[in-house]
Amino acid sequence: MTDHNWLDRWNDRYSSQEFAYGTEPNNYLKEQLEKLEPGSILFPAEGEGRNAVFAATKGWNVSAFDISSEGKNKALQLAEQHQVTIDYQVGELQTLDFQEEQFDVIALIYAHFPADIKSSIHQMLDRYLRKGGFIIFEAFSKKHLEYVTKNEKVGGPKDIGSLFSVEEIKADFPDYRVIQLEEMEIQLNEGLFHNGTGSVIRFTGQKL
Repeated sequence: MTDHNWLDRWNDRYSSQEFAYGTEPNNYLKEQLEKLEPGSILFPAEGEGRNAVFAATKGWNVSAFDISSEGKNKALQLAEQHQVTIDYQVGELQTLDFQEEQFDVIALIYAHFPADIKSSIHQMLDRYLRKGGFIIFEAFSKKHLEYVTKNEKVGGPKDIGSLFSVEEIKADFPDYRVIQLEEMEIQLNEGLFHNGTGSVIRFTGQKL
């Protein structure tokens, strides 16, 4: 069940005219997609669509989902501006109709799910990725709490359970050839809510 406070928070954040995290794609996603031939890609927790729309402009067949209908509205508006189409569903993953091995790539970009469900969501997503397909992941690490305490503007969850560790990613995605998996400090400049120095986990893996 969706926590209504959680849902209201995202609908509220995405309802303003400005894009909460900007309209430019995430740097890591952009860098990794440029190495791959376009195919089918899924963006979980995609919010206002900046990454999904970017992928569509590069020839990818794009699916996305989020719990926020306000996020979808903004994403479709952005897609229209760029003259591309994306398949964007609203709801929780277990209620949506994705198929096993449907996707060539799953891109988890700041897809911070509540602590009690995040591993089960990762395991569900793994089933939707074909063998030989790729996970591209960037999200805040557990160390990020120190950074957000010093600078609220960098954003990210304030509960350690919603943040990630290298060990968790290894456990959630065990059957992958690891191309990159590291915790690192980066500079963020993404819209209104991701600004400053943060600590992230970056992971690119190919499903065996």
